Order: sequence, then structure tokens, then C-alpha cells
Amino acid sequence: FSNPGTSEMHFVAALDSVPEMRGVLTLFEGVATGAADGYARMAGKPAATLLHLGPGLGNGLANLHNARKGCVPVVNIVGDHATYHRKYDAQLQSDIETVAHNVSRWYRTSASTGEIASDAAEAVAAASGPPGQVATLILPADVSWTDGAEPAAPVARAAPEIASGTDLAAVAEILSGEEPAALFLGGMTLREPGLVAASQLAQASGAKLLTETFPTRLERGAGLPVVERLGYLAEFASVQLAGLRHLIVVDSKAPVTFFAYPGKPSYLVPDGCEVHLLATGEQDAVGTLQALAELMGVAGNEVERAPVARPELPIGPLDADGVAKAVGALMPENAIVSEEAITSSLFLPIHTAGSPRHDWLSLTGGAIGQGLPVAVGAAIACPDRPVICLEADGSSMFTIQSLWTQAREGLNITNVVYNNGAYAVLNMELGRVGAEAVGPAAKSMLDISHPRLDFVSIAQGMGVPATRATTGEEFVDQFRRAVSEPGPHVIEAMVPSLF
Repeated sequence: FSNPGTSEMHFVAALDSVPEMRGVLTLFEGVATGAADGYARMAGKPAATLLHLGPGLGNGLANLHNARKGCVPVVNIVGDHATYHRKYDAQLQSDIETVAHNVSRWYRTSASTGEIASDAAEAVAAASGPPGQVATLILPADVSWTDGAEPAAPVARAAPEIASGTDLAAVAEILSGEEPAALFLGGMTLREPGLVAASQLAQASGAKLLTETFPTRLERGAGLPVVERLGYLAEFASVQLAGLRHLIVVDSKAPVTFFAYPGKPSYLVPDGCEVHLLATGEQDAVGTLQALAELMGVAGNEVERAPVARPELPIGPLDADGVAKAVGALMPENAIVSEEAITSSLFLPIHTAGSPRHDWLSLTGGAIGQGLPVAVGAAIACPDRPVICLEADGSSMFTIQSLWTQAREGLNITNVVYNNGAYAVLNMELGRVGAEAVGPAAKSMLDISHPRLDFVSIAQGMGVPATRATTGEEFVDQFRRAVSEPGPHVIEAMVPSLF
């Protein structure tokens, strides 16, 4: 996924001689990095970006931050000035390693042509993990264009291990006891094998089963185990965690609030509750849950699975609840949902719980502008699966260029843009942080309705067919048609703001 410049032209030229590598052009680096994130989430292996020097990497940082927080494997290839050119401090000269350090657990500048292949192999291995991470390889132009490089073998990685027998026994004792406990899941455990093992443990022990608020990839829908996501608002999360004496964390960390708020705790674990880290992202978390189920004699037990349940189709004036009902009622089989609907997402979990089995991709790091490019990457990783992108109006504008790539690549993506004319989540947060005497100047900073964004025109200008829905009936008709036709579509859902 690339947005290249002069220093990367040798890399671009090489694509014709390496048909095994697919080049996907994006019009903004944030689209490239977000698409790499979406691809890796669904393909289970790293995608690469090709970015232009420090400013190009900087433009892609927000979605690399999201990938880092989601433990998603991404390899950044960043061009640099030729080594002999650096001393002149040309206009695009910058300290790329310092920029990369913010989002990359592994980064390196190749010092010679002979080191490029081995450096690349290390970058792929580092990104692959476990856990997955962002790795950035910086290639000076002359190091890349000079002849003499030789292929290098892939770097072998040791297979991750399950938790120790001592840790398994300790958690088994907790789950066998009388004190209230919960399993708190993240990462790889949120796919069917991990969910089944965790559900076996929860049902046999009476423990509560919770997941991260913003999972990287959650398999859900009819026929899959039922799991409760921790609420975004601390008030709701505190209710979910209340009364627990033990919180067993698997491939995640103990929950904290998204932001700090005056007079409210940041750490969500209730007083008197002990946290037990059963498995980290560096371990085989799914295997750990399965081993624990074996130890407790519950492996193979039937677990509760979500029944098929389709909501009624919406009628009348359109709102966020109506959009959620329509999506839940009409979601096709085996869909992938890239969700960044922000405040408009409130009703989505309820109305899609019994839809056909699907994957749910969340905003892992909170840096908005993820939804549209993640959908691009997911569609390229899984070309035979329908992709639905549920996107807020304000956040869509951070990476709206994604629509152009969707059209260029002919991707099967149905984009729903909730147009409520506001940064609604900030209207909500304005009161939660204790801001007082909010006047018209402050309110205007959260209002994006003057002028109102026209997503039909924007999408059509980028080559994507688009329609606008103001009623439930219109949205149902447009969504049904969009998911049944190949190629990308945009539906602009005109909804009132919830805040």
C-alpha cells in the first residue's frame, strides 16, 4: 500500500519484475497505513507500506498508532535521501528514525546494499511477532539502487508457548472457588477457538466473560459464542465489573478509562479485585485457554451460541438506531465489518448480534480516520467476502481518499457514512470533562454542518456510486442493493446527532 516519492522510484520500478508483490496506490499515507492494518487483521500476516521520507511516514502515523495498539503486523518501507546527500540538509531531510520510534517496536536504517535483504527479513519477522507489531525499514536511495544485493532467508521465529502449569493451576483454583470472577479477553482469543474455550470455562465456573472495548478482530454473530464487550463509558464499565474479586486477563491488559476525567478514577478494576495475567500477547493465548479447559475437565462441553435473530426493518425518519436495524437485518453471510461510527455505533452491537457470522474490526487506538482504509485492506485480503464500512462523517474526512482506492481496485465495500453534521462525541465529552459556561464560539468548534458535507458528491467525484437516505425505507432499499452488487458503494445516512 503505497504513496511513493522520488526516493522510492527504484522500488516502484521493481514491481514489474516481482509479480508476487501487489502494489496498491493510495492518495494519502494515512490510507496506506490504515489499509495495511486492515489487510493484516484479516490475512493474518503483515502487509507493507511504501512511504516517502519523514513527512510521508508522519502523514501515516495516526493509523500506525492504531495498528500498534491493536498488535497488528505492519512493515513500513520508508525511503530516505541518498547517504551522500544528507549533509546538504535538503528540504525533505528529517530524522526518520525518531519519527518511526513513536509507533515501531523495531526500526532500522539499512547501512549498505548487502544488508538490505537480511534487514527486510528481520523486519518481517519482527512485525509478525507474536505479538504483531509495526516494523519500519528505512532505505537510503543509493543503498537501494546500488547493485550487489543477495536474497536472504526468512528469519525463523520460535513458536509461542502456553502459560506455565503453575499459572494454569492457580487460575483453575480461582475458577473452581466461590468468589466472583471474570475472564477478560483480547487479541487472538476473540476468534472462535478462543471464544469456545473461554465460554466453556465461564459456563462451568459461573465466571463472567468480557472482551476489550475495541477488539482488533472479533468473530461474532449467529452460531458463535456470546461474549460481552466492556463499555466505553466508565460508568457502564464499572457496572459490568462491579463485585468482582478476580479478573483473569488473557492477551490483553487490565482495563482503564479512555481518557482521564476530573474526580473519577482512571483504573477500572474495582477495589478488592485481584488481577491475574494468565497469558500475554507473546504467548499462545488460545492454547492457554484450551489447556485450562482440559485441566478443568470442561473441554468439549457445548457452549451457548448466539441464535439467528434479525431485527425488524426500520420505517419512517432515519436515525442511528434505524441504520443499525437495517444493517443487522440485511447483513450478508460471512461479512467483514469495519466500524468507526463513533456515537452512531451505540445500537450496532444489539441489532447485529444475531446476524450471520461475521468479523468486526474496531478502532483499536482511538486515532480517527481508520474505518475507510481498514475496509480497503480487509477487502483486498478477503476478495470473496463482502465488506461493510460503518463510518462517522467527521472521521471519514481524515481518510476520505480511501474511496478513490476502492474505485481503482474495484473493491466490494458498502460504505455507510452517518451524516449528523457534528463532532458528536466531543459534544458528549465537553460535559464529561467538566467544561462550564460553554458558549457559541466553543460549540462552533464541534459543528461541521456549516457547510454540510455532501458525501454523495464527494464519493461520485472519486468514482464511487453514491446515494442518500433520509428514511428507513430509503436506507433499506439502498443498502440491500449495495450489498448485492459488486464494487464499492456509498450510502449517506442523514441522521440526527445523539449528543
